[in-house]
Amino acid sequence: MASAKSVRMTATKVKKYKNYINGEWVDSSLGESFENRNPANTNEIIGRFQRSGSEDVDKAVAAAKEAYKSWRLVPAPKRAEMLFTLGAILTRDKEAISSDMTREMGKVLKETRGDTQEAIDQSFYGAGEGRRLFGYTTPSELQNKFAMCVRQPIGICALITPWNFPIAIPSWKMIPALVCGNTLVIKPAEDTPLSALHLVEACIEAGIPPGVVNYVSGFGEEAGDALAKHPDIDLVSFTGSTEIGTMIGANAAKQGKRVSLEMGGKNVQIVMEDANIPLAVDGIPLPHYLGCLRECLRAGGISR
Repeated sequence: MASAKSVRMTATKVKKYKNYINGEWVDSSLGESFENRNPANTNEIIGRFQRSGSEDVDKAVAAAKEAYKSWRLVPAPKRAEMLFTLGAILTRDKEAISSDMTREMGKVLKETRGDTQEAIDQSFYGAGEGRRLFGYTTPSELQNKFAMCVRQPIGICALITPWNFPIAIPSWKMIPALVCGNTLVIKPAEDTPLSALHLVEACIEAGIPPGVVNYVSGFGEEAGDALAKHPDIDLVSFTGSTEIGTMIGANAAKQGKRVSLEMGGKNVQIVMEDANIPLAVDGIPLPHYLGCLRECLRAGGISR
């Protein structure tokens, strides 16, 4: 057990992380922070993060709204070049990002390296899409008329992400939004704010302009709710529980927002009675592992 002296020393060295709004690292309007602890060693505080409220969300959305005016006009291939650079930065920092992710949320390094690799792959894939944002033409039913379709960005996107894939899922939401010319505010899960922050830091280094990517940390009932309901948000992308996702979807319908929901219950694992239980458990993705293992133990299908 750590001595009182060592605990005090650790506490004095804890890094404080800030929100990223309009190109600046800022404290929350609430003036409060929360601890991010290593789940495998709860004496280790990974960092203190901003507890954001509606005022912080307002500032972040306003920044994204202003940046949208110019970002949407940047040619898609130019936006893509920045995303290619983003992929190179994540590749360079893969080991450090993965190590921090393991400390933050508990997956083994093999899994967190895969998580980071997904963000790398998404960056390079998204960069390729910068030269494939094609529209189409179609014959008109009217004489002397020419009909065509061009792709346009949607606007300001709210990205609310979970703890289990803390850089992969943010990248799935962020990269397509950026290459298409949208701006965004991301609110990561309070359990894993550092991994999403690393992605934001890489965006900054890649040259993505201030206000295009904004980051607010905090809790769902405060920052997340304010972000999902904000009147200037045009699209909400949420990954999380069915309960919260259903509420977000209902609210988005009332406000005419576009919405993308990835909710619980869509990846059910069915293990038959005659299955090789240890083999089945090995094949279950890590986020579902503990719950399924618990059920297998309860059923007496695997030894303790």
